[in-house]
Amino acid sequence: MIFETERLILRKPRKTDWKDVVEGVKGLEVSKNLATVPHPYKKKDALWWINRTIKKWRKKQREGYTFVIELKSEKKVIGATSVENINYQNKTAITGSWINKKYWKKGYITEAKVPILDFAFDKLKLRRLESQVFTNNKASNSMAIKFGFKREGTRKKVTICKADGKIYDDNIYALFRSDWRKARAKILRGKK
Repeated sequence: MIFETERLILRKPRKTDWKDVVEGVKGLEVSKNLATVPHPYKKKDALWWINRTIKKWRKKQREGYTFVIELKSEKKVIGATSVENINYQNKTAITGSWINKKYWKKGYITEAKVPILDFAFDKLKLRRLESQVFTNNKASNSMAIKFGFKREGTRKKVTICKADGKIYDDNIYALFRSDWRKARAKILRGKK
């Protein structure tokens, strides 16, 4: 399964992506916002993540879908986005993303998330997506709101970040299908 946008290809990872993945999350600016990513991030870490993700893609009843974000113009993986922990009975899941710091503030996450959220609500028929964001991660909190997610609360001192060992509070956001439709229209209008 592949999604293509104007500037991006969203696809399952390949073992050959490891160098781009290491480059993308090796800096503390990125890894400190991802709960389970170690710092420093090395080849063995990237290969472990890629192999784990490929195994998930092979399952018949998938618990999730993780797509790397490939920049067409450079033929380079610059990030990843996912729909994980799918609960088919309740029609819920968790979504998240990361992007290489070199590519921040260029609209790539917005461009990548639109087809992934469409996929979650239209193909997977989910009714609710959740996003967990460290309270101090201003960019990701703003992005959640941009996509129509509503903050439901904050979990205090809940996550020990593997990259820096600090304990963080998480904002919990939820997005429902109807809210996504409104936010999607607004996002697409803003691109014109």
